[in-house]
Amino acid sequence: MRTIDLNSDLGEGFGPWTMGDDAALLQVVTSANIACGGHAGDADTMYATLRRAGERGVTVGAHPGYEDRAGFGRRVIPMTPAEIGRMVAAQVGALQGVASLAGVRVAYVKPHGALANLAADRTDVAQAITEAVATLPGRLAVLAISGTALEQSARAAGLAVFSEIFADRGYLPNGRLVPRGQPGDMIDDAEAACARLLGFLDSGRMPVVGGAPIPLAAQSICVHGDGPAALAMAQAIRAGLGAAGVTLRAFLPG
Repeated sequence: MRTIDLNSDLGEGFGPWTMGDDAALLQVVTSANIACGGHAGDADTMYATLRRAGERGVTVGAHPGYEDRAGFGRRVIPMTPAEIGRMVAAQVGALQGVASLAGVRVAYVKPHGALANLAADRTDVAQAITEAVATLPGRLAVLAISGTALEQSARAAGLAVFSEIFADRGYLPNGRLVPRGQPGDMIDDAEAACARLLGFLDSGRMPVVGGAPIPLAAQSICVHGDGPAALAMAQAIRAGLGAAGVTLRAFLPG
């Protein structure tokens, strides 16, 4: 019996503005990456999402990103590694504070969007994030894109590290995600996404755009929660994996 986690980025609204169907997605996923007030999220949104996750027994992680709501954290904001470390510490600490009110434990940290992509390639940024996570209370783990500098940095620092692959994103031959807006960036067909995941679980190799499949490690699968078909994609993937004998279980307890 194969076992893997299914995670999604949630709590990405703020004020009266909502993003995705968090309540429904929390019925599907086993881990939730919750926005911390940078690219999205505010105190009330954090609290509501944390409470729902706790009620469902879904493991919670912090999802810090660039403080760029207009760009949804998908643009690189010029910052030094030290500034990035302080930003990550502030955002994760904010989620931990709200989580204490909600009676939920924050178990891990997963950077968002452009910050995650930068930390995938730049060792200095990866180390700044790792150092910030290591100094925060709670013995937080790191959920990192498989095969990246962040994964390596967190492991070298002695943190618990879990690697993720993406159900609905295309890959380049170097293991990075196809940049948004380029051909092959998104996989919109749930059946195709599920078939690719099952092939990966059988072989350990991920199909890529413009090359032969590459080896990746994974303890978690990410389904993005911000698209109009996000819920249908997550439900189809959960059903497809289950039908193939794959057990979905959080990589860390809640």
